[in-house]
Amino acid sequence: MTGLGDNNDKDLYWGPGCRKMLEGFPEEVQDIILQAFFFAQKGSKHPDAKPLKGFHGASVLEVVVPFDTNAYRAVYTTRFTGAIYVLHIFQKKSKSGIATPKKEIDLIKQRLKQIEAQK
Repeated sequence: MTGLGDNNDKDLYWGPGCRKMLEGFPEEVQDIILQAFFFAQKGSKHPDAKPLKGFHGASVLEVVVPFDTNAYRAVYTTRFTGAIYVLHIFQKKSKSGIATPKKEIDLIKQRLKQIEAQK
C-alpha cells in the first residue's frame, strides 16, 4: 500500500488496484469518494460514509455513490492510529438488492487481515 498525506493529516494508504479502479470511475463519483477520504484524513466522517455491515463497529466504512444506473463503492478503514487504509473500490452492477456481494466482502476481510498482520 502506498501513502499520501502531510504532517497534519492521517496518512492515506491505497490497497492493490484501488487507485487505478477509482480513476476509471466517472469524475463526479471520484470527487465524492476522494472527498470522503479527505474527511477521514482530517479525523471526520463524510455524510455519505456509513459503517459496513458485518464488521462490528464503525471502523470499516463504505461510501456508496449511485450514478447513472450503477452504484460505485469505496471501502476504507479508520481502525489504525494515524492512517486511513483504502481496502477496496468497486462498481456494483447488480439490479437486485443493495447488499455488498460476498466475493467483495471476502476481499475486504482478506485485505484487512493483511494490514492487521503487519501491525
